Amino acid sequence: MKSNRLYFIDAVRAFAILMMLQGHFIDTMLKPIYKSHDYMAYSIWSYFRGITAPTFFTISGLVFLYLLLKAHEKGTDKQRIRKGLIRGAMLIGIGYLLRVNLVNWFNGYFNPYVLVVDVLQCIGLSLILLIGFYLLTNKRSGVLAIVLFITGFMCFVTEPLYRKLTLEQVPRIIANYMSKSNGSVFTILPWFGYMAYGGFIATLFFRYFKKTRFRELIIVGFFVIGYLLIYYSSFALHKAYVWFDIELFNRSANYNYLFTRLGNVLILFAVFYTFENYLRQSLITKIGEKTLSIYVVHFIVIYGSFTGIGLNSFFSKALEPWEAIFGALFFMISVCIIVFYSGRTNAFIYTHLSRLLHLVKRSPTDT
Repeated sequence: MKSNRLYFIDAVRAFAILMMLQGHFIDTMLKPIYKSHDYMAYSIWSYFRGITAPTFFTISGLVFLYLLLKAHEKGTDKQRIRKGLIRGAMLIGIGYLLRVNLVNWFNGYFNPYVLVVDVLQCIGLSLILLIGFYLLTNKRSGVLAIVLFITGFMCFVTEPLYRKLTLEQVPRIIANYMSKSNGSVFTILPWFGYMAYGGFIATLFFRYFKKTRFRELIIVGFFVIGYLLIYYSSFALHKAYVWFDIELFNRSANYNYLFTRLGNVLILFAVFYTFENYLRQSLITKIGEKTLSIYVVHFIVIYGSFTGIGLNSFFSKALEPWEAIFGALFFMISVCIIVFYSGRTNAFIYTHLSRLLHLVKRSPTDT
């Protein structure tokens, strides 16, 4: 019987988290003089680093919605929705918590930096939005697929409209989800677009996974559509501008990184899905199962969550290229070892925060 588990997902997540580890380390520690596209090595590194976040968001949308649709098929989607809402809230909470500096707080200084929105808050809110789309489409996978595809397209093509959004009159804690003017690293737009496309791909797997030759067709589809997005999406947007005389298409075409990055992600999916049989139960899939823990540990070690003392306190913008490369390798290995042998797995974090949330929900009646 054909297994419903998509092993390549964990491999893709592992690739993304490892790219993020080395990317954050090198970007933080490398001397600024070497951060120039005059250096071919830096240009190549920068290009592949740019694939990391789109991969994270797309694969997160894919795995979450696929599991939700499978749960609906089994009649257990209510539990999956509840779990998704808790996980979304948990990711948002952890995202804020990692920027807390307790030393400053004890000294009476509250830095609005703690309200900056990063990848965890965006993914957490996006999971909640996916649940909303799932319910609004009455749990019908076909309708959901169309809605998510259109939503992803609109998120990307309207990017020029909100690129420099400031929202000065909106409370910062809300504005930071839409504007980078206060230092947010990620905003819900355009990044929810990748989650939406990941959800769209999930509907394809859900509806056609057991069909004959689906695997071969989806791999070819990933390669072909990925190639077209990388090399011809700007051309297509220019053509759309000419045909429909809508200036927004022209502006999108002239700064088209969203569709091209989606193409990169699809090529990556194709590669990992092609070699899925060689990745089952491998170390890379085990790493992919612990991405949240790895993210938390790496953030604390590099940026000094809670104490303000991290690796960036000692080596920020101070390393030569060879030092940064070997340092990044050592950093990746060290973080993975800490996560694997400390017991701080995703399940550990999720279970204990879920219990805490359950206690908070019960406390009014207990008193």
